[in-house]
Amino acid sequence: MISFESDYNNGAHPKVLEHLMETNGKQSLTYGADEWSDAAKEKIRRACAAPDAHIYFLSGGTQTNMTVIDGMLAHHEAVISAETGHINVHEAGAVEFTGHKVIALPAHEGKMKASELADYMDWFVHDESTEHLAQPAMVYITFPTEYGTIYSASEINDIYSVCRQYSLKLFIDGARMGYGLAAEGTNVDLPFIAAHCNAFYIGGTKVGALCGEAVVFPTAADEPRHFFTIVKQHGALMAKGRLIGLQFDALFTDGIYLEISRHAIRMAARMKQLFADRGYRFSINSPTNQQFVILPNDKVRQLEQRVQFTHWAPCGKDAFECRFVTSWATTSDDIETLAQMLDELR
Repeated sequence: MISFESDYNNGAHPKVLEHLMETNGKQSLTYGADEWSDAAKEKIRRACAAPDAHIYFLSGGTQTNMTVIDGMLAHHEAVISAETGHINVHEAGAVEFTGHKVIALPAHEGKMKASELADYMDWFVHDESTEHLAQPAMVYITFPTEYGTIYSASEINDIYSVCRQYSLKLFIDGARMGYGLAAEGTNVDLPFIAAHCNAFYIGGTKVGALCGEAVVFPTAADEPRHFFTIVKQHGALMAKGRLIGLQFDALFTDGIYLEISRHAIRMAARMKQLFADRGYRFSINSPTNQQFVILPNDKVRQLEQRVQFTHWAPCGKDAFECRFVTSWATTSDDIETLAQMLDELR
């Protein structure tokens, strides 16, 4: 059986494993104070054109989101997200568990509109009950979105402008950051991201690492006071911090991170074309490594016996929206095998 179920169902890119093995016999300082974590941070600063950035390595996306959001907000403050945002849908209420309300705005192909954010904030500041409400202090967006779509540079800039107008922090979830940066037609890069938010993270778990996310505060002023202690309080501080630092050191050497991402995009484009050539429709036009295909129920039942994919949502009574995902580990043979299986569907 082949799998297009997710982009983190393989181990790690060979270069990551090689780096882990070649350093395995060496001792280091703990809690992220090792030489490889320092090297990775410097490489990330250069990639982001943010020489003063403060960087932390955490192990997973949900952990990162709840730790950063809780660390940057006061107890009475809330975070604004698109209704399809990961923190609002797929994180088991982790942000609410820390005591912060998630305020959901409409999503448009997974994206938040700056105009609707501005409308909400205009209503909020003029509502006579404002002091009785959870106080919005942060905006959360994902790049790319849960549906594989990407914000343009102008869309991010517009959202960031609204944030500055209303003194909101902007936090960008980059669990799949590489795939957004490598997508055809994008005009966003890491330096742009770093210059247009207060915090973001670069995903490793879904882009070639065994585990790990790199949290970036572009300037010292963006970092919450005592963030190291906040990370530990959330159970997110690894004693063997080198485990994640080593992986990012490998990923940000010789352009491997973007190379991995571009490969996944190429495989996704081929996969998208083979579905299109056979007359299947897509629920959304994604330029990244996630493709959402509408399949008749009988085809879903046949295909799921031989291919792993995500049953995303029903499309009426007779069809299902299915997610197929590529990664660094997807091969041309995988795509050809899928094509053959589609041809064999009755």
